[in-house]
Amino acid sequence: MAMSLLIACGRLLDPSQGLDKIGDLLIVENKIAQFGDKGSIPSPGVPVLDATGLVVCPGFIDLHCHLREPGFEEKETIATGTRAAAKGGFTTVCCMPNTNPPLDNQIAIDYVKSKAQTEGVVNVFPIGCITKNRKGEELAEMNDLAQAGVIGFSDDGNPVMNSRIMRHALDYSSSLGLVVIDHCEDKALTDGGLMNEGWVATRLGLKGMPAAAEEIMVARDLALAQLTGARLHIAHVSTEGSVDLIRRAKDKGISVTAEVTPYHLALTEERVMGRQLSSPITYDTNAKVNPPLRTAKDINALIAGLKEGVIDAIATDHAPHTLIDKMCEFGLAAFGISGLETALGCLMSLVHEGKLDLVTLISKLTIAPAQIIGTKFGELGTLKVGTRADITIIDLNKEWNVDINDFVSKGKNTPFNSYQFKGKVMTTVVSGKIVYEDDSVKVKQK
Repeated sequence: MAMSLLIACGRLLDPSQGLDKIGDLLIVENKIAQFGDKGSIPSPGVPVLDATGLVVCPGFIDLHCHLREPGFEEKETIATGTRAAAKGGFTTVCCMPNTNPPLDNQIAIDYVKSKAQTEGVVNVFPIGCITKNRKGEELAEMNDLAQAGVIGFSDDGNPVMNSRIMRHALDYSSSLGLVVIDHCEDKALTDGGLMNEGWVATRLGLKGMPAAAEEIMVARDLALAQLTGARLHIAHVSTEGSVDLIRRAKDKGISVTAEVTPYHLALTEERVMGRQLSSPITYDTNAKVNPPLRTAKDINALIAGLKEGVIDAIATDHAPHTLIDKMCEFGLAAFGISGLETALGCLMSLVHEGKLDLVTLISKLTIAPAQIIGTKFGELGTLKVGTRADITIIDLNKEWNVDINDFVSKGKNTPFNSYQFKGKVMTTVVSGKIVYEDDSVKVKQK
C-alpha cells in the first residue's frame, strides 16, 4: 500500500488552480487528501518531508518519449526509461510507437501496459500507430487501439505523406475522441539531410534539412484538421514559420495544440560544431536530432510561442541510443537526444535568464499536457484534493553538473554532458509513493 506522507513548508505551485503559496500538503495512501497553510494540517504519526525552500508542484507529464521496448532494449527499457523519467520529475510519460514490432495492434499495446505495470515506476500511456507498421499505406485498426487504451495516434519519425490517408486518420481519431500527434517533415526535402540547412551545414560540408520541410507539412495538416474538425497535435515544433502557422490556425479556431522540446529552446545549430566554438570542429553527434537544432531566431520565436500560448506544452522527445549509435561519423549517427534527466535543468536556465516565468514553465509541464491527454485516464497535472498524488518537488537554485555516468537511462547521448545547470528535481511522488529522491532529501517520522 502506498504510504501516507506530509509534505511540509513547501511553496505549493499549481497553475491548474492558480495556487502559489507556502503551505503543507497531505497524502493519504495514493491521493492528495488536504493542503493548507504552513503548520495547519495535524497528522500525528505520518512521515514528514520537509520542503522548506522547495517548490511542490503537480508531477510533470511528458507527451513524447521513446522507451524503446519492445525490440530495442539495448537502447532503453520500460524499467530504465521510467526510472529516468522519475529522476527528471516526470510522473507520467507517453511513449511513442516506433518500437519493433510497432505499437499498431492491441497485443503490442497490452504488452507495453503490462510491462509498465510490473516494471515501471511512473505512469506509462502508450501512443498507437496511425498506419500499419508505420508505413503510411493503410490505417491501423484505430478503434482496437483506442479500446486498448492509447492516448493518441502517431507514426512518429515516419510522417504520413499521403494526404488522403492523413485525412482519414483525422476523421477516425475524431470519432474516437483522441488526438493525432504529428511529426511534420516533408521527407522529399530532408532526404539525406543531417542538420539544419544554413551556414553551419555549409561550413561543415553536411547536407541540410530546410525549415520549409517542417512548415510545409504543418500547413498541410492544419488544413486537414480544419477540413475534418479533428484534434491535431504538432510534435517538436522547431521553426519560426511553424509557430506563425500554428498561431494563425488557432486564430481561425482550428483544433490544434503543439509542443516544443527543451533542447530546441536552448541550443542552436552551432552546437553541432562542439561546445567550444573556438576549438577544432568536432561534429558532435550528440547534437544530431530530428527536427534539427535551428537558429537563435527560431529559439526566440519558440519562447514567444510558449508565452503566448501558441505552443501549449513542453515534451522531451527522449530518444536514447547506444554508444555505438553515436560514436561514429556524423552521417552514420542516429538522430536523437536522451532528455528526461536534463529537462528541468535545461528549462530552468530560461527562468533564471528572465526569458520565461516559472508559473508558465510549470504549466507547460503539468496542466497543459494533461489537457491534451484529456480526463479519460484520470485527472492529471493538478494538486486538487482527491486526485492521484503525482507530485514533483524541485529546488530552483540547486546547482549541479550533468554527468552521463550518473544517468539511470541507458541512453547517455546528450549534448549537455558536463554542463552546469541551476534547478534540480529533488523528489518525485507517483500515486503517493516516492519513486525518486535526491540524496539530500530526508523523510522523518513526525
